Amino acid sequence: MQQLLAIAGGGALGAVLRFGMSNSIDRLLGRDFPYGTLAVNILGSLLVGFLFVLFIERIAVSAEWRMGLLVGLLGSFTTFSAFSFETLALFDAGDPLKALLNIIMSIVFCLLATWLGMLLGKQI
Repeated sequence: MQQLLAIAGGGALGAVLRFGMSNSIDRLLGRDFPYGTLAVNILGSLLVGFLFVLFIERIAVSAEWRMGLLVGLLGSFTTFSAFSFETLALFDAGDPLKALLNIIMSIVFCLLATWLGMLLGKQI
């Protein structure tokens, strides 16, 4: 039960953080491309890689903290469903180049960010 509460609390916080960061970036860079979702997913990927290594290999933390942060907070912070919707919206709007760019950038940058996060976690 404690793990579920930790995941729920982390999820609520992650959703609020995602909303704030994504909207702030979209206001700054414009809404003609899903910059906010891309940035959230890259940062979330970096943090998942970093914290996973940190919690598994470096620092002993309780399962509640691990689940609350990795599954709850970062699971709701990263936005694959928003990525999917926004990519399809770009296709529907007749902009397949931006849609493909979003797919490629999201996959490449999020994988690189996760890898970088894991490397950073191993340095601690």
